[in-house]
Parts: sequence; structure tokens; C-alpha cells
Amino acid sequence: MLSLSSVITGPLTVEKLDIVIESLPRSLNGLRLIQMSDFHADAWGLSDQLLSQAIGASNREYPDLVLLTGDFITSRPEPIDRLAPQLKKLESRYGTYAILGNHDIYPRENRSRVINTLTEAGIRVLWNEICYPCGPGLALVGFADVRSRQFFPDQIMLQIPDDIPRIVLAHNPDCAAPLKAWRVDLQLSGHTHGGQIYIPGLGSLPAIAARSYGKIPGPIQRRIPGLQRLSGSNQNWEWERGYHEIERDGLSANDRAAPNRLYINRGLGTYPPGRLFCTPEVTRICLYSKSNSTPPGLG
Repeated sequence: MLSLSSVITGPLTVEKLDIVIESLPRSLNGLRLIQMSDFHADAWGLSDQLLSQAIGASNREYPDLVLLTGDFITSRPEPIDRLAPQLKKLESRYGTYAILGNHDIYPRENRSRVINTLTEAGIRVLWNEICYPCGPGLALVGFADVRSRQFFPDQIMLQIPDDIPRIVLAHNPDCAAPLKAWRVDLQLSGHTHGGQIYIPGLGSLPAIAARSYGKIPGPIQRRIPGLQRLSGSNQNWEWERGYHEIERDGLSANDRAAPNRLYINRGLGTYPPGRLFCTPEVTRICLYSKSNSTPPGLG
């Protein structure tokens, strides 16, 4: 029997993305990543059936690394106790790494409980940290959520040598703007739920509203993820789903540095008013070394 949330969200989609990275070691050529995001693990937002399907889809890809980009809960902390044991079933060669989203960090007790429960499940939570789970040739950066007031990329990015490729986990895709000052081979984000309500041929409701009206009334903002982010300006409304290339700041016209890359996962969970033509997502990402043969392209 289908649950209400599965009817509203629609069927799970596995999106596939291939990325060529400058100076990625040949030993990491073909490295396979899984991204999952925005679980919102309460009874309305994430059904047991959908979560099981997502974990199964991830394991069938035989990933080297699983990356979770925040919002494990919505407001109450109790659902993390149900979610974490299920996430422990995720299989990968180098482990599962996570960052926190804006829903995970307030009040402060929620933040501690989410971190501790995920850690007990064998998931490493990164908060303004750099690690090298696959070896010294690839850095993994996990940022504090931008709304925590502890998002200080200059203090983190300067610790990575320029010639080392890096994957950045940042819950809110708006972080891509300040990160234009540094090399970002791939930023993985969530937060927007892909706009939740998608109108074929026109785009998501948040994007349409931002283009049409600029500032969006507060009661509507609070109902749909992404609207509050867009309310003051439509500068970054396009960063709400899928793959984007972003020109770096401070480069001369002759500089051939690759653009920063950003991918926004539509997430798994939801909350009112639910999803429409915006299916939940698991993302499979393959990384390729530029010195090897060119992959088939963006999936």
C-alpha cells in the first residue's frame, strides 16, 4: 500500500553525473560517489518505503564514497533515532560522510543529538573540516551551514594546496557565490528540494515567483523550501537543481582554470505542500582524471 508521502513525492529517481577533474590521480579515476540529501525524516516527509528504496539504489551502485548533504530532521530531533540505523546500511569502500543542514542545527541540542546519533551509526559528520578518505590526492571539505554563522570558507580553503582536487559539501547552494574565490572541483548541495513544485516548461514555483515578483510574501516563503532564499533577490534562483558551471573570481582573461562546478540534489524528503513533478533523488557521480580517456559526459 502506498503511503501519502510516496504519492505526493513521486517515484525515486537515480540521476547520473560524470565529471572530469584536473590533476585527479589516476588511481582515483572512475571514483564513484553517491549523494543523498534532505531526508526530513518525520512520518510525513520520508516514508520507510522511499528510504529503503534510496538505500537499495545506493548500494546497487557499489559506491566508493557516500555523501549526505544535510537536513536529516525537520524540527523535532526524535526522527534521527529512526533514520540513523537505516543509514548505517549504506555500503561503500571508503565510508559515509555527512554535513548538517539548517534544520539540523537549531536549537543547539538538536545539533548535538543529530551529530552524536549519526556518529554512533558510523557516519562521520564534517563541520568546517577537511579530510582525505580516498587518499592524499583528493580533499573532501565539509562546511558548517551558512545559517549557522560559522561558514568561513577563507579559513578552510586556504589549508588545501592549489594542486589538490577538492569536493566541497555545502548544504545551501548559495555558498557557491563566496566559494568563487577558490578552486572547487565539485560542490554538492541540497536545501532547495528542487523547488518542490515544478511546472513543466516554466520551472519551479520558487524560480517563477522570484522572476516575476522579486520579494515573496513571508507566509508563502515558509511553506516552500527555497522561497526564503530567493525573497530578497533573484540573483541565484537558478541554483536550485542539477548541474551548474560557475566562473571563478579573480582570474585573468588568459587563465584557463576550469570553472567551479555545483550540483544540487533534489533531496528525498519533503514537507507541506509536498512535491509536484519534482521526484526525490539519489545521485551517482563518477570522477575521471583528465589524463585518462574522456568519459561519456554529463548524465
